[in-house]
Amino acid sequence: MTPDDRSMFDIRGKCVAITGGAGVLCGEMAKAAARLGAKVAVLDYNLPGAEALCQEIARGGGQALAVKVNVLEPESVQAACAQTVRSLGRVDVLVNGAGGNKKEATCAPPRTFFELPPDMIRWVFDLNCLGTMVPCQVFGKRMAEAGEGNIINLSSMNAFRPLTSIAAYSAAKAAVSNFTQWLAAYMAMRHSPRIRVNAIAPGFFLTEQNRFLLTDEKTGDLTPRGRQILAHTPMARFGEPADLIGTLVYLISDASAFLTGVIIPVDGGFNAYAGV
Repeated sequence: MTPDDRSMFDIRGKCVAITGGAGVLCGEMAKAAARLGAKVAVLDYNLPGAEALCQEIARGGGQALAVKVNVLEPESVQAACAQTVRSLGRVDVLVNGAGGNKKEATCAPPRTFFELPPDMIRWVFDLNCLGTMVPCQVFGKRMAEAGEGNIINLSSMNAFRPLTSIAAYSAAKAAVSNFTQWLAAYMAMRHSPRIRVNAIAPGFFLTEQNRFLLTDEKTGDLTPRGRQILAHTPMARFGEPADLIGTLVYLISDASAFLTGVIIPVDGGFNAYAGV
């Protein structure tokens, strides 16, 4: 690889806003982007968590800003966007990482699908789907006015292959993938071909949202579900947050300049394996 080749992956000076930025996966993304020279805004409802992460980034020599946001409220997202632009000067990249599941919206035995409370299903849909669309509206409008920009959504392996027990989360992430493709075409055709929209679909990573499904809460051992997932993952392990960074950098950088409307699995081969 020549120096010119390497420059394609250079993200120095990029201004990156990350919703859900204080979480496990997006926190790793924020730290990595800052280490590589991007200016990062960590947007999260958990402001103390965002501030602690930004202090960690600063100790490592990076530049980061903590911003409180409720991704379900347009006014809150508008205020967060304005604060980010005031501090960083602009937003080149929006990473929509806010999302998650809720135990009460799952139908692991003995609960059945027919008993799922509608308000819990709505909670999961709102957080994952609406919580992606609203930031895309607010930050995307600025990108449309500027004629360039880059949006990276967080989908899930569940959007490719709906898994047992998590009907609401699987359907919500499928909506995120579909919306990613829709928005990619809309932005390029209605506003500017220099606005790209893609998504990363993580496979199975241990987070606070899914730990109760994959490990025993008392012993920490794998649940039958956790063992089954690993048995269907050719690389035979759960993902580490750092496993997402290469794909993130690729999507942020000019190396992916002709890529839009794509959902990239980062799953250890899960989606490619038929199990036979």
